[in-house]
Amino acid sequence: MSSSRVRSLRTTLGGALVVGALALPLALSAAPAQAAATPDWLHVQGNKIVDASGKEVWLTGVNWFGFNATERVFHGLWSANMRTLTQDIAARGLNVVRVPISAQLLLEWKAGTFTKPNVNEFANPELAGLNSLQVFEKWLDMCEEYGIKVFLDVHSAEADNSGHVYPTWWKGDITTEKVYEGWEWAATRWKSDDTIIGADIKNEPHGTQGDTERAKWDGSTDKDNFKHFAETASRKVLAINPNWLVFVEGIEIYPKPGVSWSSKGLTDYYGTWWGGNLRGVRDFPIDLGANQDQLVYSPHDYGPLVFEQSWFKGDFDRASLERDVWDPNWLYLHKENIAPLLIGEWGGFMDGGKNEKWMLALRDLIVDRRLSHTFWVLNPNSGDTGGLLGYDWATWDEEKYALLKPALWQHGGKFVGLDHDVPLGGAGSTTGTSLSQVNGGGTTTSPTATVSPTPTPSVTPTVTPTPSVTPTPSVTPTPTPSPTAATGACTVTYSASSWSSGLSGSIRLTNTGPALSAWTLTFTAPAGVAVTQGWGGTWSQSGSAVTVTSAAWNGTLAAGGTAEIGFNASHGGTAGTPAGFALNGAACTVR
Repeated sequence: MSSSRVRSLRTTLGGALVVGALALPLALSAAPAQAAATPDWLHVQGNKIVDASGKEVWLTGVNWFGFNATERVFHGLWSANMRTLTQDIAARGLNVVRVPISAQLLLEWKAGTFTKPNVNEFANPELAGLNSLQVFEKWLDMCEEYGIKVFLDVHSAEADNSGHVYPTWWKGDITTEKVYEGWEWAATRWKSDDTIIGADIKNEPHGTQGDTERAKWDGSTDKDNFKHFAETASRKVLAINPNWLVFVEGIEIYPKPGVSWSSKGLTDYYGTWWGGNLRGVRDFPIDLGANQDQLVYSPHDYGPLVFEQSWFKGDFDRASLERDVWDPNWLYLHKENIAPLLIGEWGGFMDGGKNEKWMLALRDLIVDRRLSHTFWVLNPNSGDTGGLLGYDWATWDEEKYALLKPALWQHGGKFVGLDHDVPLGGAGSTTGTSLSQVNGGGTTTSPTATVSPTPTPSVTPTVTPTPSVTPTPSVTPTPTPSPTAATGACTVTYSASSWSSGLSGSIRLTNTGPALSAWTLTFTAPAGVAVTQGWGGTWSQSGSAVTVTSAAWNGTLAAGGTAEIGFNASHGGTAGTPAGFALNGAACTVR
């Protein structure tokens, strides 16, 4: 019922810690790098994250760990160049980076005491002689240059590669008050730098009914009440920097109706992933007073290769996961328009089996609901998930990236950054665009100019055994009405990335005819290309003929309106280019 996950942050020989205290001065009088002139601060409206003008944004990013660990700096810098990696993150369309740190590191930075960071200065000449805080702020400069936003995550109390295993936010000399102190210093330090947009108050508080120390969620002020700690820490942060978003994770277990937190009964609690149980919000929501519009809830979710939870035994699909796991634990917050969600960690190995099936199901939910998220992880040295990078810290896992790519914010064939002035990828980028270029001025628009899904009531928050369900290649949304009679036409912008045996294609469909209440797009796939999954509609293929029928949430397509859809496919060695696009039977122009 509960997770026994212990993520192994394995390091290579080249990642061995370089130790030794250094008396490197901290220039506190030197102001941190300043972000672009247009304010990029974000806040909350209902279940959406929006910019200062109220226009919806979509945070679609990645985690990069190391500052939380004994090395006290990004992993990989023992061989890789930090600027190159940062450029790659932007070019690949990841618009925000969640940076795990430790409370201990924040306190060390505040005190001006440093351990030598494990940086290969030959590979990183611009980092030569810098302490860990200076390396971090040099990286913030790079993020500003390439249009990337950042938020900090107190991953553990102590600087420890396995620190996240400890269930609470305090440990040893790092008391709860010390954690508050570290967050207050960070909020002050980067108050005027909107490259950092928020704070994930504490990573994965957890523990079960049998543990000596564990995190609970109720209305008390008890030391182990994570709701009270997160609320207090968030209020302290926002009193200093009211522009930050605060991300609050869940816990591991929550008592069933009528059960006290003092119960030791094995079946008295609902259990899920560390940080993934937000059932308590319904009974005891986080209260931030005047700054309630800065609150985002941030669950974590993983697949069976991390731990084979009960819902992975036997058969499962997106429908069963949504009904039995996601809805009662956290998705109800989005569906009932209570607050936005950012899934702070999800990801895993491409096993061609159950783990990949789970990843595809969650990816499709993220795309259909436009849920913000940060993928776990960039690092290859995450033992139970792997990463987007290979162990050379340069080569990307193209198959895993192809799975992730549809869940990255894209508009008009380009990746959308969260900076109003700087396109994602930096000045002159050919792969990215800026927030202003997408949202512009005037009335609020959705990230992809499509109709957002209507919130639906949540299911009763009870996890029950699920019956066997016949699996599908991908789970489709609720069936939509038949398309209207053939009318109008469209323009199509097609782009794709391919590798040895597969490809990931993106289609931007613009209706150049009368308004439609539902639509069907057809095209001819190149020889040898077989669609394996698609998003943004119901996909089917017969021979080389591919058909996409609109989903419930994007079927209404106004004159001049657009829809962003895409697919993954296999090929026999040549990706080719689709042809013969038609909307409701009328030919389209391809650009």
